[in-house]
Amino acid sequence: MAIKSQPLLIKRYASRRLYNTETSDYVTLEDIAAFIRDGREVQIVDLKSGDDLTRQYLLQIIAEHESRGESVLPVDVLTDLVRSYTSQSMSVVPQFLAQSFDMLRDGQTKIMENIGSTNPLASMPGFEAMQAQQQAFMKAMTGGMMPSAPKSAEPETSDEGLDDIKAELAALQEKLSKLGK
Repeated sequence: MAIKSQPLLIKRYASRRLYNTETSDYVTLEDIAAFIRDGREVQIVDLKSGDDLTRQYLLQIIAEHESRGESVLPVDVLTDLVRSYTSQSMSVVPQFLAQSFDMLRDGQTKIMENIGSTNPLASMPGFEAMQAQQQAFMKAMTGGMMPSAPKSAEPETSDEGLDDIKAELAALQEKLSKLGK
């Protein structure tokens, strides 16, 4: 699905039903999650008050996935997030999380660049399907925010990409340890 410039507007009625204004039908949380995985931005507003409810519904989608055993967030991270709401570190947490996800997307982009035609596995039957599945997984893990991997004129060797990822991971771990103090 093509990414549109305007977010998909979902209206919540008093009955708590969610209405897709683009297709004029009711949607579920799972439908909204699918829109997001497909790269769409969504905005959920209360029909009566006009309040933006997007954040609370996105959190609800995450909570439902976590409760079904589709755990992405380790308990330690969840605990630290709860703590951040009552500590002075609250002001740095949103910025830190945004930068962390940027680093994750950049690392995943580098991985996807390295899983290309220069890979010896590329000649293996079914490799293209496996690569497409991996890209879909990466896109789902980042909420559709991962840019398409650009084709570089000269691909890095896998060791260089791995070193970059290790360095980014080490920097992320250092920031996490500083936040915990």
